[in-house]
Amino acid sequence: MFTINQPKSVEEIQNFEGKYPKQLWYLFFSEMWERFCFYGMRGMLTFFMVQQLFMKEEDANLQYGATQAFVYAFTFIGGLFADKILGYRKSLFWGGLMMIIGSAILATDPKEFFFLGISFTVIGTGFFKPNISTMVGTLYKANDSRRDAGFSLFYSGINIGALLGGYACIWVGKNYSWNLAFGLAGIVMTISLLTFLFAQKSLATIGLSPLLNLEKTKRKTYEVLTYAGTLLAIPLIMAMVSKPEYTDYFMYTIGPLTLLYLIWEMRNFSFAENKKLIAALIFIVFSVLFWAFFEQSGGSLSLFAANNLDNKILGITFDPNGVNNASNSLFVIIFAPILGILWIWLSNRKKEPNTVVKFGLGFLFLALAFYTFYATRYFATVEGMTSLEIFTIAYFVITIGELCLSPIGLSIMTKLSPAKLQGVMMGMWFLASAYGQYVAGILGAGMAKDNENATKAEKLIAYTDGYHQLAIYALIAGIVLIAISPLVKKLMQEIK
Repeated sequence: MFTINQPKSVEEIQNFEGKYPKQLWYLFFSEMWERFCFYGMRGMLTFFMVQQLFMKEEDANLQYGATQAFVYAFTFIGGLFADKILGYRKSLFWGGLMMIIGSAILATDPKEFFFLGISFTVIGTGFFKPNISTMVGTLYKANDSRRDAGFSLFYSGINIGALLGGYACIWVGKNYSWNLAFGLAGIVMTISLLTFLFAQKSLATIGLSPLLNLEKTKRKTYEVLTYAGTLLAIPLIMAMVSKPEYTDYFMYTIGPLTLLYLIWEMRNFSFAENKKLIAALIFIVFSVLFWAFFEQSGGSLSLFAANNLDNKILGITFDPNGVNNASNSLFVIIFAPILGILWIWLSNRKKEPNTVVKFGLGFLFLALAFYTFYATRYFATVEGMTSLEIFTIAYFVITIGELCLSPIGLSIMTKLSPAKLQGVMMGMWFLASAYGQYVAGILGAGMAKDNENATKAEKLIAYTDGYHQLAIYALIAGIVLIAISPLVKKLMQEIK
């Protein structure tokens, strides 16, 4: 599978035969190990803050939302610097290196250096994540119907890493050592970086610096300034991440500024291209809502799993927090390739639902999933302990909703964006995730507001009441999206 005659041009890569380009497998494995690192740490955050840093549940939810918001907000900055200075390859390498350093700091003393280590991983993810997704898009021609299937396979790789890291890291932390758990994340990030370095030879000119036309000395100066600026920003990032109130100021400004920047860039494109960008913005706005609900998994659902779930599925013992972190990824691994093939099958018969309808279906499944989380209260004991099995079924439903939206969202950003703006638009897609994470923390904190001295039964009622409200909001959003699908489809023009 991996014996590749080295392509000399991007066109040669894009003229691949079969369902997937061979280069996709290299990016698949690099992203898989990076996501092990990311989701391993993500799955530990809220539990670690409550159990080891002794934060209140409300504060831990807010802190989780703030941390994750900065992670995704910096994907816009990473995409911008990749587009303008570094190119995708050097951005990936720099981001991976920063994540390895962050994991090493946390492995040294996670309590003492918690926010310092997190700050390195925030910036590292910002440089790594949007640019590897953009590189996947460049493996395909603009109207290649196989693109959605490619992103679905890539998304499966993301979730293999998330499955392994999500269960392994918190299990190691709870049963052995938190130092070792954070160190494990750093080790696999090193594997990810080495995989990408090996892959570069097969990528022709994909991901090279956009400044190759400049003198080498001048180009190197811009690159060094970018790296130096990143390191100098660490104390500022550390201050903002450690104080959730600073997140408020940041989120109130970064979104409007980003939108103004996009409007400024739009003057360089045609009316038809700008209509596509407006369609992309509609997808981005609705994705904020989706992730605000979905990302309860790292916040309120993490605490719900720790406090209110038994530990049996079909008679087999599991760590409830491990199930919370990993079950979604397991279902994605199983069903992402199947759904990708289904889209191709429907496309060949001209029956594939358009992207807007897929987004709407994502919200409808999300609504059903949160109603199932709510329904766990009907299986609870008097003490407030409920069924891990019903909880896992809810994750199956939420996964189907995610597969209707997230991998398709990555694909549609590359379809709707002009070539010179793809890194920025991919960054905006992840910036929408930042706002979703930010709102998720606020929603989770609202559910935990009165939980400080509550019994497990009282916590069960507080959290499931919140999930019932989220089910209603998701249902409304899905209906609205499907209703406006003809308008958005016109804005998208020939893009399906």
